[in-house]
Amino acid sequence: MRTIFVLFDSLVRNALECYGGTSIETPNFQRFSERAVTFDNHFAGSLPCMPARRDMHTGRLNFLHRSWGPLEPFDQSFSELLRAGDVYTHLVSDHYHYWEDGGATYHNRYSSWDFVRGQEWDKWKAMVQPPLERFQSMYHPMQQPQGKQDGRTQAMVNREFMRDESDFCCPRSFASAFEFLDLNRAADDWLLHLECFDPHEPFFAPARFREKYPTGYQGPILDWPRYKRLEESGTEVQELRANYAALLTMCDAYFGKLLDYMDEHGMWRDTAVVLTTDHGFLLAEHDWWGKNRMPFFNEIAHIPLMIHHPDYASQAGTRRKALTQTIDIMPTLLDCHGQTPPGTVEGHSLLPLLARDQPVREAALYGMFGAGTNITDGRYTYFRYPEDMAKQSLYEYTLMPMHLKSMFHVDDLRAAELTSPFGFSQGVPLLKVPARRNAKGQPTGHQGQGGGYEDTTTVLYDLETDPEQQHPFRDEAIENRLLESMSNIMQANEAPAEAFIRLGIPGPRQ
Repeated sequence: MRTIFVLFDSLVRNALECYGGTSIETPNFQRFSERAVTFDNHFAGSLPCMPARRDMHTGRLNFLHRSWGPLEPFDQSFSELLRAGDVYTHLVSDHYHYWEDGGATYHNRYSSWDFVRGQEWDKWKAMVQPPLERFQSMYHPMQQPQGKQDGRTQAMVNREFMRDESDFCCPRSFASAFEFLDLNRAADDWLLHLECFDPHEPFFAPARFREKYPTGYQGPILDWPRYKRLEESGTEVQELRANYAALLTMCDAYFGKLLDYMDEHGMWRDTAVVLTTDHGFLLAEHDWWGKNRMPFFNEIAHIPLMIHHPDYASQAGTRRKALTQTIDIMPTLLDCHGQTPPGTVEGHSLLPLLARDQPVREAALYGMFGAGTNITDGRYTYFRYPEDMAKQSLYEYTLMPMHLKSMFHVDDLRAAELTSPFGFSQGVPLLKVPARRNAKGQPTGHQGQGGGYEDTTTVLYDLETDPEQQHPFRDEAIENRLLESMSNIMQANEAPAEAFIRLGIPGPRQ
């Protein structure tokens, strides 16, 4: 069996034509949906970037125990399991977080890998004295660096070396993938993981894609929103959205090249293709930019998933309503190669759903460490927050004390204690480390986006009557039912006792 796992970052579901989008050109995602089974109720799990990837690798939620961090020694990665079963796995990615402290154990799980340099603030090109005055005149104040440690200066330096389309990371990533396929498409038992950081911000695309989306904006470069409340003018919003549209259209174009390759070499008959993302992005909807300081509205949490498998070619172009989520990717990839997931896996293989739509869960839990804990049953979404975010009890459970861009501070580790094993830690005790807080008492140190959460109000939405989540309401009966499901899922996930206490819901032996 051969599998191509394609992962884009920040792929907004409702921007794609195959999910009803009308304002952005995405003909190749539409083209793939006609070859694949499209999942209409697919949700994120742990958020944002690397927590989502830990879900994908291990088939279980991790945000209840841990913020952004590496794979742990006890984690069982799909790639390592496939390797143990004589399946060759290869990673091609420009997602530079894999090579930072908080992601440094992922790429080593593959048989081989290719790191495409230069995205965002990847420490790629060395410029001791960057032209800061020129950068200040070139870029909008919204995306100017805020201090010496702000990676936006490095991003500006990197952009100096991306002049031609072939210099951009997405084209280079696909070129590397085609090199792998040219060398190996005739072989059997391999998985190619092709992962593009785009259309993650900054929304920087070659001119031929940007020209498709004109705006009346006349100011300096504006293609990198900060994660914050909306304050920009209508024209600035149009400019940022147009830059996202251009970048998404580039992703679509290069994904189309992969589809062309599959056509040219007759690979549809013997190669599975899985396409998804880690999360979406708010482009001023709900008066927010970003993905991790605000509630996880469906623009962030409700994400695309399409799967082609040659054994289910007769189902091409069909859709599924079953409620699925990120943790299902791992057992699905194992199942593609005839492997059974370990007992720690909470997700479900989705291959049976390619044959017939059927429920795999009653509800899906999703969220981010220290923020709200959210649940959906497909009809309703419910955001549950602690009554007092500043007073919540919060601990990191880890053997790999690393944040996004740094190791845990020794002051935090001095307060650590060794705690009893969880079932998923294979009998290994873990460090229990108090989470670092900001001045408001909110957890920090794991996102690199300013820390803290806002709009921390427990709310309920009816997706049937209010799909855009504009009208929150309260209903005790519905909330109690969803809270019971939340508690059950958290118990199955072995959430620590304080996770139940902070949310004010019953836990084990309560």
